[in-house]
Amino acid sequence: MTDFSVVGKRRPRLDTIPRALGEAKFSADLGLPGMVYGKVLRSPYPHARILNIDTSQAERLPGVKAIITSKDVMPYKWGVFAYTRDQQLLPLDKTRYLGEEVAAVAAVDEDTAAEAAALIRVEWEPLPYVIDPLAALEEGAPLVHEDKPGNVSVRIFVDEGDVDNAMADAYLVDEGEFTSPEENYCMLEPYAVVANYESTGVDIWCPNAGPHMKARPISNALGIPTSMVRVRKVHIGGHHGGRSEVSPADFMAALLSKKARRPVKLVYTREENMNCVRQVHGARTWVRAGVTKEGKLVGLDFKLIMDGGAYASTGPIAASVAYQMIEETYAMPNLRYEAIRAYTNKPPRGMYPHHPRTTYGGLEMVLDALAEKLGMDPMELRLRNSVYEGYVTPTKTVISSCGQIETIQRAAEKAGWKEKYGKLPPGRGIGMSSSACLIGFPMGIRGGSGAFVRFNEDGDATVISGVVDNGQGNDAMIAAIAAEELGLPIEAIKVVTADTSMTPSDQGAYSQASTILSGGAVKAAAADAKRQLFDVAADLLEANKEDLVARDGKIFIKGSPEKSVSLAKAARTALGRDKAILGRGDRWPKGDHKREWVSNPRGQLASAFSYGTAIAEVEVDMETGRVKLLNMTAAHDCGYPINPLSVEQQMHRSALEAGPAGVMLERHAWTAAGQNINANFTDYWFPLATDVPNIETIIVTTNDKFGPFGAKEGGLSISIAMIGAVANAIRNAIGTTVHDFPMTPDVVLRAIEARNESESGSTTHE
Repeated sequence: MTDFSVVGKRRPRLDTIPRALGEAKFSADLGLPGMVYGKVLRSPYPHARILNIDTSQAERLPGVKAIITSKDVMPYKWGVFAYTRDQQLLPLDKTRYLGEEVAAVAAVDEDTAAEAAALIRVEWEPLPYVIDPLAALEEGAPLVHEDKPGNVSVRIFVDEGDVDNAMADAYLVDEGEFTSPEENYCMLEPYAVVANYESTGVDIWCPNAGPHMKARPISNALGIPTSMVRVRKVHIGGHHGGRSEVSPADFMAALLSKKARRPVKLVYTREENMNCVRQVHGARTWVRAGVTKEGKLVGLDFKLIMDGGAYASTGPIAASVAYQMIEETYAMPNLRYEAIRAYTNKPPRGMYPHHPRTTYGGLEMVLDALAEKLGMDPMELRLRNSVYEGYVTPTKTVISSCGQIETIQRAAEKAGWKEKYGKLPPGRGIGMSSSACLIGFPMGIRGGSGAFVRFNEDGDATVISGVVDNGQGNDAMIAAIAAEELGLPIEAIKVVTADTSMTPSDQGAYSQASTILSGGAVKAAAADAKRQLFDVAADLLEANKEDLVARDGKIFIKGSPEKSVSLAKAARTALGRDKAILGRGDRWPKGDHKREWVSNPRGQLASAFSYGTAIAEVEVDMETGRVKLLNMTAAHDCGYPINPLSVEQQMHRSALEAGPAGVMLERHAWTAAGQNINANFTDYWFPLATDVPNIETIIVTTNDKFGPFGAKEGGLSISIAMIGAVANAIRNAIGTTVHDFPMTPDVVLRAIEARNESESGSTTHE
């Protein structure tokens, strides 16, 4: 596994230089001849019926080129699955959250478009609304969708084994209730779309996590074949789960372009970015865990209420991932999990690496409470309950490669766990958490990836893949895989990616599958091209092609490197023989296709699983509740690292996203009327450079047989693990569990005061 010339080596990303020089173009940077500009009219109510829309004044404004309303759209509803199709990308009958799209204008400049949008007159019938998920589920609550009784968007129920008897027989049981409000993705790049609709179809440049996953719903909404929708490659400024699905902005820009007969650019304001694309679910979680006297888990019991906002979006997946990642982390014979995703009159919610934070963080704090009651080191409790290669989860998923125990041991050693746990001064705390991450689950006909590798006459190669690079370094990843498989230096590899008209289908940066599926498809395509080259080289070297090796730009006979021919000569010779070297390959998830998120949550879930352990150290001011994050340590089983530098960068990102962001800072706040009052970068708190502590990263290497060169995914398990690590560090520092996220000073101080009152036996302040 170490005799690689490209894979496993630290290399910069392919787009490092153009980004550093300012040459990278994002959607908002683009300009096309004759382009006009879009603005959107939005609902001023959290729930209202649209009685009439009058655009006559706006149409008379000089410079207006097109206006679209519900009269211009087909009755198409979008959803990830057939049973979740509930969102019209421009509503026909009513709006379901404050800020939802009602109409859009294209004009010669943004000011004119904004003025025209303000001139559109809408006759409204305000309707009763509900913004609290628990209230939404109560009998008699206003219905967000008339055909969704009880405001239940999705209900996931898993009941494996006998949880009640396991809890009754357990030596110890601990439980807790945990809450968290919504979070925002906070991508620095604003959501911007450029669309150009012509007779041959529509070209779209937009931030996205999977161009092929966007093309289909856009084609459905426009009523044209998918081949007429071209989602084009563009630099993208972040993803984090918030750009996985189609956005109304994509559809509106395309429809405006069709009507105006000009290219249209639509750029969202910061407030629109935080309210009108996607948000992260808020949640309330009840956790109960039982253990034997020796600290072995006998069962876990969860109930979640998730605030799903106005539409189903990725609801079945979002409501399921928590239990899936937990049952892949800890071995237990009995598992019960119920998640109800409620409709509310708030913006729709999407995927996120560590949502809901209440579930992961809550469980980890309950495990620490059990360890404390048992008089056991929390590290030992986790070691005793870790899964292993070949373990079968309660829902019948087999764990393939697994380095979890090594991540625990190495993180603990690096962080000085044994020297610090239980030995720190008052107000200082250290916490640990472990996690797993599923990689590459089945997603139907668009759940796999295809790739081509084309050799050019000078001997370099072009890789053609639908994978998209949102900042993870996916372009560099597939280039390294192709270079290693072909025996070329990485500089000889060019990539063409993320263009639906030029590349094969790809699942996108979804289900953590870019390396294992997109990279796997590239490896297969490169292997196919190499076989074709070996046919030619075998003749030139008068050797059996089974004896040939490709490395360092040459093809040579195994054991006789002096007998060689360059790949360039083999490629040119093939062309001279009227044969183009073109390799093809594809890769599909290794999962049970009968498994379904809601109706049948049993069977092999995914292709592979990564593992991570995080340790955090904090200092708490016991007078104010202010938490200072001192150190974070992360150990991650990524399989075999294609590029260790990229893996470490992703581990840093995950640790930051989870620790200072997810545990200590991020939350949205709402008025009773459904107005988001901190939809900006001033009032919404997220980590700055000054909030980032020292972060130590450890790459744990395993060899996953399904992944290309043994690789899995780079860093996401740390996003999940760091939530529990920081929460447990705060718990360790103050001597009590904090039940509400984020753990801001006021929340921590209330927990300290409650602990003090409990210890003194007092229930009131004197």
